[in-house]
Amino acid sequence: MKAKKLLPLLAIVALLGFTSCSTDSAAEDQINSIEVPVAPQAKQIEIEIMELINAYRINQGLNPLNDHSTVKAVASTHTDYMVEVNNVSHDNFFQRKQSLQINASANIVSENVAYGFSSAESVVNAWLNSPSHKENIEGDFTDFDISAEKNNEGKWYFTNIFIKR
Repeated sequence: MKAKKLLPLLAIVALLGFTSCSTDSAAEDQINSIEVPVAPQAKQIEIEIMELINAYRINQGLNPLNDHSTVKAVASTHTDYMVEVNNVSHDNFFQRKQSLQINASANIVSENVAYGFSSAESVVNAWLNSPSHKENIEGDFTDFDISAEKNNEGKWYFTNIFIKR
């Protein structure tokens, strides 16, 4: 699903996100009814990234993570956004986190983003060579998924989200 189609949904999530601290149960009911878009089919590069991350985790004595379609759907909305604005960022992370808490029963949410890497190995190696990104890969999570999309110039954007349920 393209970012233009998701912008109205993201706007609603953003607006509701600012009211989520309300004690009004009607506001809470509205937040709980937000639908997550359907996750796109996994691309080969995404599958490879997930396999590399799980292989690394197993090698470190950590549990492998389960792929999760809701996490993938939420990651895809952010990757589409980054492609559209032509900027790698963590913009609107709070809304993604809140959506995953509601729709995937996530207690903890974290993400890695990247841009411009041409292979699964190169992006995973870059994350492992960055202390904060490596901390996410090695974190106490149960599930994860990734979204990778190319921009018009053929450069990849990546959003990798980790959750603990």
